[in-house]
Amino acid sequence: MTWQWINFILFLAVVGYGLYLFYKAVFHRYLYVKLGQPAEFHSSLEGGRLQEFVSQVFAQKKLMKDPKSGLMHIVIFYGFIILQFGALDLIVKGLTGGGALPIPGYDAFSLMQEITVFVILVAAGYAAYRRYVEKLPRLKRGWKPSLVLFLIFFLMMTVLFSLGFERIWLMHEASVYAPLSSLIAAVFSGMSETAAKAAFYMFWWAHLLILLAFLVYIPQSKHFHLLTAPLNIWFRRAELAGRLKKLDLDNEEADNFGVGKIEDFTQKQMLDFYACVECGRCTNVCPASNTGKALSPMHMIMKLRDHLTEKGAAITSKSPWVPGFAFSSSGVHAMSGISANGTNWDSPEVTDIGPTLEWQKGHWAVQERKAEELELIGDVMTEDEIWSCTTCRNCEDQCPVGNEHVDKIIDLRRQLVLMQGSVPAEGQRAMQNIERQSNPWGLSRNDREKWTGEIEGLAVPTVKDNPDFDILFFVGSMGSYDLRSRKISRAFVRLLHEAGVSFAILGNEEKNSGDTPRRMGNEFLFQQLCQENIETFQKYGVKKIVTACPHTYNTLKNEYPEFGLENVEVLHHTELLDRLVREGKLNPQYEIKERITYHDSCYLGRYNNVYEQPRRILKAIPGVELVEMERNRENGMCCGAGGGMMWMEETAGKRVNVARTEQALQVNPTVISSACPYCLTMMEDGTKMKEMEDRVKAKDIAEILEQSVFGLN
Repeated sequence: MTWQWINFILFLAVVGYGLYLFYKAVFHRYLYVKLGQPAEFHSSLEGGRLQEFVSQVFAQKKLMKDPKSGLMHIVIFYGFIILQFGALDLIVKGLTGGGALPIPGYDAFSLMQEITVFVILVAAGYAAYRRYVEKLPRLKRGWKPSLVLFLIFFLMMTVLFSLGFERIWLMHEASVYAPLSSLIAAVFSGMSETAAKAAFYMFWWAHLLILLAFLVYIPQSKHFHLLTAPLNIWFRRAELAGRLKKLDLDNEEADNFGVGKIEDFTQKQMLDFYACVECGRCTNVCPASNTGKALSPMHMIMKLRDHLTEKGAAITSKSPWVPGFAFSSSGVHAMSGISANGTNWDSPEVTDIGPTLEWQKGHWAVQERKAEELELIGDVMTEDEIWSCTTCRNCEDQCPVGNEHVDKIIDLRRQLVLMQGSVPAEGQRAMQNIERQSNPWGLSRNDREKWTGEIEGLAVPTVKDNPDFDILFFVGSMGSYDLRSRKISRAFVRLLHEAGVSFAILGNEEKNSGDTPRRMGNEFLFQQLCQENIETFQKYGVKKIVTACPHTYNTLKNEYPEFGLENVEVLHHTELLDRLVREGKLNPQYEIKERITYHDSCYLGRYNNVYEQPRRILKAIPGVELVEMERNRENGMCCGAGGGMMWMEETAGKRVNVARTEQALQVNPTVISSACPYCLTMMEDGTKMKEMEDRVKAKDIAEILEQSVFGLN
């Protein structure tokens, strides 16, 4: 009896201390997050988003994008939930000297627990296999990433051995309802009751200590996502996917725009840092990481988290590490020894994240400096990383914990552009040209409608020529000035005439949509262009807009309404053409014997979920054989032109458009189709670099449809 009381008191003391350490680690990180800018935390109950929350947290929809690891994670996730009842039962056994939870059908409960333990061991073994045998590049290796696997293994083994020795101690017969513990009992059947009891309590205490160590370790590691990921998904932004935060440029009291120090991030953005599970899925699909650029979305989040933790500890004087005696607090993480040559790209593969991972691993190190002395841009995030992003959002689409990477990149760019005036020379030139002539080349703004003279026999009316138009064709800078993209504009106009659509263009009154300046961080120029375009739309009573550029489409549809564009329907040209074909107003009657693969534009697909319309158009054309690349639809790889990269040179690694072209060529197409002038340019350049332009053509959906409707060669 005395032993039971001693055991009970020790149990309370150890559990109490463990819970105290857990609370301390969580609370200190809460204090760090509070250093951020106030954010609007929208509940998933708002706007009917509960279903998405349930699908991501409990059905783990994002994890199932990789079915193997997704299933493994689901087994461990639900296995641990089931085992909490078994853990409670085991605690009761130890505290009462062999008692059990009063559960109806206890035998079935025991069987379920042992099966669950076995299944978790198998899942943990598969996780180790993926990391150390398969060696998936996106998964980190070493003692720290593997510590939880060891904890899971020993936690499960202590459960089984506790139950096995309990059977010997209490002289339970072997049972089919306890197959694993009965097997262990059979192996050690020669033990005395006293020895078995001692062994039971040894493994019982080992189980308890490992469980508490796991609990304390969770907030101090990537496994903090067990708590923060559901919160992150519950409070995810209510805005449309990818919509950037509006800056109040009229605020005379504002002395900073963008993010120049870690405290400039919002509290919700900081929650992202602690939700990261370091699974590498974001980096695995990132076009920059895949082609040897410095940027790795996973490492960006990790570095910002490390810096927040270290600077937060310095500001609040609250250490993130508990118990304190077990951790060294000397130095802080920062980038060091950065080579001007960037990553070492010598991979023969189409895409390879290895060089980027090695670059990040080699430069993020502990230094004998103070966290307050570090510059966020320079010491934590380099400008090369910040300017490598194409804003494709594939990272966000893959992230199982709801992290958003692009808005952080844009906030850092805003700091560079608006506060520091630091922009790559080509990007600066493009923005200056947009500011002066409303196009990135600096060509005369009075030549914007010059392309209309290239269409023989067909008029392209302006809003003044056709004031009763139904649809405004917003041509965009590419469609107006770029010689190759003008062919798309001409093809689209011919199709509009054929379908009897009443349309008009703004002509020389049209201005750049502002997408490029905004994605490059120049919010001031974007807002100026936005307001000017909206005033023009209102002047001519525009109610419906169509454009062939997904970047313009996304900006007009999803971002202009925040600045006053109301009751205007915005369509992409593939949406309108698909509708006209299905209504019978366009008849693709001539056969086109081509093997066509379709490249998904990021701003059309991931930003606006337009995947089927372009494919339906191609399927409606007789003779077309539509083949899909391995990376298509939601997982389609960026062409490399988004985020202002269209106007900047790639100086490190492999060109993104070449990698994407190689992916397209793997399915042996005769035509690579697209629905974006940026994508078309990049894919056409890619075929030229691969010396395949004579065998594989790059064409817009409108050009292919025009060919079938009019019988062109």
